[in-house]
Amino acid sequence: MFCLGFTPIPHGMNRPQILLIGVNHKTAPVEIRERLTLGGDLKQSLTLLKSLPEIEEVFFLSTCNRVEILTATKAGGSALENLIDFWRQQSGLASSDLEKGLYVHKDSEAIIHLFRVASSLDSMVVGEPQILGQLKDAYRAAIEVNATGPVLNRLLHKAFSVAKRVRTETAIASHAVSISYAAVELARKIFGELNGKTAMLVGAGEMAELAAQHLKTHGIKRLIVANRTLERAVQLSKELDGEPIALDEMDEALVEADIVISSTGAPGTVISASKIKKIMRPRRHRLLFLIDIAVPRDIEPEVNEIDNVYLYDIDDLKGVVELNKTQREKEARKAERIVEEEVIKFENWLESLEIVPVIQMLQQKVENLRKKELEKSMKALKDLTPKQQKALDVLTRSIVQKILHDPIITIKNGTKNGCDNKMLLESVCRLFNLDAMREEQKSTSKDNRISSGK
Repeated sequence: MFCLGFTPIPHGMNRPQILLIGVNHKTAPVEIRERLTLGGDLKQSLTLLKSLPEIEEVFFLSTCNRVEILTATKAGGSALENLIDFWRQQSGLASSDLEKGLYVHKDSEAIIHLFRVASSLDSMVVGEPQILGQLKDAYRAAIEVNATGPVLNRLLHKAFSVAKRVRTETAIASHAVSISYAAVELARKIFGELNGKTAMLVGAGEMAELAAQHLKTHGIKRLIVANRTLERAVQLSKELDGEPIALDEMDEALVEADIVISSTGAPGTVISASKIKKIMRPRRHRLLFLIDIAVPRDIEPEVNEIDNVYLYDIDDLKGVVELNKTQREKEARKAERIVEEEVIKFENWLESLEIVPVIQMLQQKVENLRKKELEKSMKALKDLTPKQQKALDVLTRSIVQKILHDPIITIKNGTKNGCDNKMLLESVCRLFNLDAMREEQKSTSKDNRISSGK
């Protein structure tokens, strides 16, 4: 659970705009996506994004299949321009290359997109479970550098709960296959059966662990786990009955391996074409099958030009994800309805960011008038007993509440009744001159800060 996420909305806060920009496996190839990962250091990326002008809250997601920036801002168009310009400069991409694959979602569209991503409805493999864990990891990093605030905190918590509802109320996960499983299925297509084969994992993260589990299920004879941190390789090897090695021992293991699945978080290539050429002779040019499921890519694309070597990357796995397609699509339709329902709930909350302060100011203004007029009356009615004074106070309070009841209900139900919410709130502010009251509050708040030395 992320208890740190629930920050109260400050009084008087207007509704911010939610913006989401990104590229994914549908819109841009892996060579574009890997340029947009901002070097792979999530906290550093968030710190850079947070420093941009007009960006109040920000969240950064970088996975094998997508790279996205989510932000809450009151600046709208100028904030969007800042984000896109920053991304273009950091990636070194030409504007045309970036814009070709870039999607931009605002407000409702951004919320729908995030909920669909969290629920794995926008994944290459619909229903795969990894994306929710990746979202939560990215959120932890955002909290640690204080990049998110009340709006994105609530939005991301809601995204997690939507994903949970989808998994609980549909069978979408039961009929899904993960990217790791798709990689193993591709290996089976190449070799026929995996019995007696030797597989090597380069990287010991979640994707590698899932791939290893699928490999063991399909009868792999020997499993080698290579990782930068040997301790993690040893840990995973114990769980899966494998053999741990350090990355600098990889050349010898490559001679023995039939299948190599690479999924490190390294910023550059881990397996070069020259390395593969070097090991092919001692292998006696035996067939070598490599799957690169890392972003940025771990294996140089030139490896594919070597005889008896077959290299596949993330984008090549698209043809393997058709298993259980009909059932997944049926469950996905149920999930889409859940997403639509939850989007409406979140938008109602967003609207309350505008409504609640107006209602509070209206109540406060009328209450101030009631007290002022009551004080005047009390001076003229000096003979009243304390009991009578209290009764008069209750009477005037009751009258005020009854007068305000209908206007407040109208404000709360404005959107439901087909009203333009913004126009309705502006009308209320004008009718009761609430803008003057807001300016007075700002002035008082500023004076208090000055007097307290803040």
